[in-house]
Amino acid sequence: MLSENIKALRKSKGLSQQDLAVKLNVVRQTVSKWEQGLSVPDADLLIALSEALETPVSTLLGETVTETDADAVKALSEKLETINLQLARRKAMRRAALHWLFLAACVGILAVAAALTLVSSPYLGWDYSAPETAVMGVVIHAFEWGFVRLAPFVLIAALVGAFLTRKKVRTL
Repeated sequence: MLSENIKALRKSKGLSQQDLAVKLNVVRQTVSKWEQGLSVPDADLLIALSEALETPVSTLLGETVTETDADAVKALSEKLETINLQLARRKAMRRAALHWLFLAACVGILAVAAALTLVSSPYLGWDYSAPETAVMGVVIHAFEWGFVRLAPFVLIAALVGAFLTRKKVRTL
């Protein structure tokens, strides 16, 4: 029973005899002898074996463990591959959307800067004795004042963001 359980658990974990031997710091032939029932591990190695196979000692010594169906493992791996591809596509789409958002921010900042340059502060010639134009002049002046001070930093951040989110060309 122990020999069958060791072999079944090792295979279910996807380990070769050599891999298991390396984990236990023994030679591959030792693992082979355990699986053939020619020898048994001592108590210390039995505990190390249970840790390496991530199963309790009682399971190793208990009932026969059945090997996992290879078809089920293959189907599961195909599903995981599909999920990984979907996640990679989503990540690429989010990265592209973020890239275009940064580029749009750059264009927007440059467009507002060009508009403000062409208009050349129209509020300076306004009649501030009328309450409506005075408030509007102050609002436009405050916008220009804030824009002139913040736009360079936002533009630089947007350019850096666009650079960092660009699609990288892979060369082999």
